[in-house]
Amino acid sequence: MAVVDDVRPLGEQLERSYLAWVRGSLRFRVGQIVYAGFSQDETVMGFAFPKEERAALVAGEPHKFVLPRDSDLRFNWVHARLAELDPVEARELVVDAWRMVVPQKLARAYDLTHPEGPG
Repeated sequence: MAVVDDVRPLGEQLERSYLAWVRGSLRFRVGQIVYAGFSQDETVMGFAFPKEERAALVAGEPHKFVLPRDSDLRFNWVHARLAELDPVEARELVVDAWRMVVPQKLARAYDLTHPEGPG
């Protein structure tokens, strides 16, 4: 079972990333772009994810992943139940979301310095 503290250090360590509190919930940002965030009760993590792949992700593991509310379907976003993720998987989802919002050069540099992933 993953918890926010399993991924919070990534929000501070990833290049150009920082933590922000928005209406009482934690968000990870690059510039003004939110790439991951948590519900106020810290049971759900929302994260950037390609629109064209999210239906398959949710269909493949519906106990773990859910689509965002209808008004947010226009965004590259999906939700995960933290209780269903292990800490390594949660960190991998955060890093993949971060990759979507940074220049490819930064993503490639991260991959070179972390060949085993975020672990």
